[in-house]
Amino acid sequence: MAPPRAPLLRRAAPALLGYAAVRALGLVVLAVWSAARGKSAYTVLTARWDSLWYTRVAELGYGYEVRLPNGDVHSNLAFFPLLPWLERSLHAVTPLSYADAGFMVSLLASLAAACGIFAVADQVYGPRVGICAVLLWAVLPVGIVQSMAYSESLFTALAAWSLYALLTGRWVWAGTLAALAGLTRPVGAAVVAAVWVTGVLSFVRDRSTTSAPGAHHTEHSPAHTLGAPDGTHAPALTPGAHASIAPFAPSAPAWHRALGMAIAPLGAAGYVFWVGRRTRKGLFGYLDVQAGWRNGFDGGYAFARFVADKFTSFPSALAGVGLIIGVALLLWLYVTGIRRRQPVALLVYTGVVLALALCASSYFGSKPRLLMPAFPVLLPLAGALARLRTSRSVLVTAVLAGAAAIYGAFWLNGSGPP
Repeated sequence: MAPPRAPLLRRAAPALLGYAAVRALGLVVLAVWSAARGKSAYTVLTARWDSLWYTRVAELGYGYEVRLPNGDVHSNLAFFPLLPWLERSLHAVTPLSYADAGFMVSLLASLAAACGIFAVADQVYGPRVGICAVLLWAVLPVGIVQSMAYSESLFTALAAWSLYALLTGRWVWAGTLAALAGLTRPVGAAVVAAVWVTGVLSFVRDRSTTSAPGAHHTEHSPAHTLGAPDGTHAPALTPGAHASIAPFAPSAPAWHRALGMAIAPLGAAGYVFWVGRRTRKGLFGYLDVQAGWRNGFDGGYAFARFVADKFTSFPSALAGVGLIIGVALLLWLYVTGIRRRQPVALLVYTGVVLALALCASSYFGSKPRLLMPAFPVLLPLAGALARLRTSRSVLVTAVLAGAAAIYGAFWLNGSGPP
């Protein structure tokens, strides 16, 4: 009989400490860089770009819009309501301003996201890979956004814990967290899709198991495929195991699964319907709001044009090559996840996040930020990092953390929005 595992929070403690250290480094470098340029790092984090739109919603509600000289209309209806609601609630019970409340929500949400990422990776591959996954998420080049009064950290936290709930058979929790994710960002559809696809496959599995002669139900124990807790290579999932459906989840009653599936889309659908009613344009109201921001879904055509345009001159051609390499790396990591039989919930979620980010028709400079919630693509890299000696993995992480801190400070002190 295997010894009982330590509580999740205790297992996640090293990952959270490492995450906090990386984020602290990023904030210190940002503060120094901003001060050298005569700017306030805190203002950059809390009162510029999207942060201003969120705090305006928190303070004044919806209805504010900006009409640009070219005729475009930027409406704050484009921003989903959960982050502003939390900012307003925290402002109401504390002396914090709306901007301060947004920063505090982001700070706490980033820690919750780090813990959720650890929980998912630990459940699938073990605690060592979980720690490495969290650290890799922290040292992303755009990781400084995790400390901004933006909604990425909040969304990633809700998505990660919803996926963890799916992997452990907590369907009502999975659906509830998916609904909250749907109130946070349009990409909440990715979490809803993960719940629905996993749910449908679970019912298909039940039906095939019930109808098969002599069929009996077996529960699968965790099988770590990338790295064991001691850093050694653990055995892969055995062929025929339902690894692609819900590999480690105990059986759940059908009504639990159905209820979770029913709850999951309520957040996103509720807000989209509300916007449609407010704009008097029905189901297309939110799409019209996004069109006012020149944002839409074109299958990646505009992004491909953007990359192609980089090759009109030599200096920008280097950026074009970098973009192609970056996209190819993302796709390779995603395919690697498929080949290593990641649970279908992770594959569906990641696939939708990647598709929505890469195939959006505008805000190309923001795509790295929009890709940040796709943390499962980091799991193959986390497995490779986990197999290194501890001293080497620490060195690699430290170098990446320093590079990310410098890039983040440079990025946020630029002219354009992240």
